[in-house]
Amino acid sequence: MQDKYLIKNGTVVDGTGAPAYKADVRVRGQQIVAIAPDLAPEKRERVIDATGCYVTPGFIEAHNHYDAPMWWMPTLDPMPGYGVTTSINGNCGFAAAPVHDDPAVRQEMIDIFSFFEDIPEKPFREMLPWDWKTWSEYKASVVKHVKTPVNFGAFVGHIAIRLAVMGLEAWDRTATPAEIEQMCALLEDALSAGALGLSSNLLDHDKNDRPIPTRKADDAEFDALFAVIARHPGALVQVIVDFFMRLDGLQNSERMSALAKKHGIRMQIGGSVPTLAFQSFAIEGAEALHARNKAEGNDVWPGFHVISPTTIVSFNSSLLFAQSNNYVWSELVQAKGEEAKMALLESPEWRARARESWAQTFPISPIGRAEDIFFMESATGVGPITGTLRDYMDANGIDHPSDALADWLLDNGTDSIIKTADFPNNEEALDKLLTDPQAVGNLCDSGAHGQMFCGVGDNVLFLTRYVRDRKQLTIEQGIEYLSGRIARHFNLADRGTLKVGKKADIVVFDLAEIERRPDEKAWDVPDGEGGTTYRYTRQPAPMRLTMVNGIPTFDRGAFAGHFPGEFIGPEVEALAQAAE
Repeated sequence: MQDKYLIKNGTVVDGTGAPAYKADVRVRGQQIVAIAPDLAPEKRERVIDATGCYVTPGFIEAHNHYDAPMWWMPTLDPMPGYGVTTSINGNCGFAAAPVHDDPAVRQEMIDIFSFFEDIPEKPFREMLPWDWKTWSEYKASVVKHVKTPVNFGAFVGHIAIRLAVMGLEAWDRTATPAEIEQMCALLEDALSAGALGLSSNLLDHDKNDRPIPTRKADDAEFDALFAVIARHPGALVQVIVDFFMRLDGLQNSERMSALAKKHGIRMQIGGSVPTLAFQSFAIEGAEALHARNKAEGNDVWPGFHVISPTTIVSFNSSLLFAQSNNYVWSELVQAKGEEAKMALLESPEWRARARESWAQTFPISPIGRAEDIFFMESATGVGPITGTLRDYMDANGIDHPSDALADWLLDNGTDSIIKTADFPNNEEALDKLLTDPQAVGNLCDSGAHGQMFCGVGDNVLFLTRYVRDRKQLTIEQGIEYLSGRIARHFNLADRGTLKVGKKADIVVFDLAEIERRPDEKAWDVPDGEGGTTYRYTRQPAPMRLTMVNGIPTFDRGAFAGHFPGEFIGPEVEALAQAAE
């Protein structure tokens, strides 16, 4: 395979925030070996003309959920066409390892993961080999069986650890000292094998309104786990908190920040500085805590994203009703098959309960507001397929939005799709985080919610919106946000910046020609019944070149068919050398 490349005539943006400059970039094998003006081509070297283009480090997606989908979709489409070279997984406490000996407990872990991330349950259960119990064995299986076009890093999930030790009792109680000791041993195994750290979750309730197992963890459990993290250089903790639903985000951010300070560890708190307009009630306290952490040298980073959460609603796979506290409509989503769903929609008893449940929807959620619910796609074509639920109510003289949506689905089929209005951003809060060296962005949730469509392409939307069109950030700031800062946060010392000696994770693109392309369906997800279902994807941006570990993954306008990604963790030796 070709392993000699010279990228000529481009403008290098190195990912550190330093000024861009004209230079050529030479790659040998996996490494960048030269960056200088007017490098002369050498024998058997492929020359790539980057005239008019930026040459930058590959983009790092800081919050993905490909732990299961990579087993049946190793291309990770459309990542290569959007310049992604590294994917961070195992987030939100959800992970595929460790697992309990009891298959029923393993199924519980799959159910949790599948519900919250809208990942098909049957392929998850049947297409993974499950030849592991510990995280280290899981990593060995991934390395043996899965090849991807991007580098793959992963946390070990606190939910998985709790279930592996406590079984189904993880839902119900705090852990005993002996159980905490077993959890620490499982965490030690994962960190020694190269896990990025521990991810936890102080946000979610499940489809039955049960707090997820990690919400039962007390400070003694967190304290012991964080002590293990502190013994491993480069490891960190990620936790997500709630400024959406039950609104205990500030309380838990303060709790986690105090424990991070005690142990001297790095911590990413997803959503700890809320960035949506409806969350403005919490911004003063959240920003004050972040300022206090920085002033005290506490290594706590807010995690954020510039795009509001996904808003496409499938009635076959969506957690939005449950997450909005509308559990009766969630029953419809969980019902298996069109016949069962239609029976509910026609049931006077269910419809009465559905009206009551609709009234319990969290006020912030657009899923409860008829004027913010838009028709998107009809399975039968009856329609309407444009306009809002409020328009439909007015046109048909229907008093209650729950009844109106039920009627529309009876006519249009439960394979139909609606969408809700986007949450507007708090742009002032975002502005501060975008250039904050102790805040990590690009938490796009790719790999999850395939029928709602999270993520891939958001990095390009960020560049076109904030750098090209609004000119709110310089190209140097934009690339630092997508690469160098994220690499620094995760202690990925060998990548994230364009420097001689670094791994050749490189993107070449013309800022004028890239776009986040429109959503489109791809019917390539196994449904567990011998057929396929759909996910949303999009056409390439495109990049001129995406290169991972010195091998093109997107080249000449198309996926290159190569799978050079590596399973990566904190690069401790490189960190130590950099410190020296």
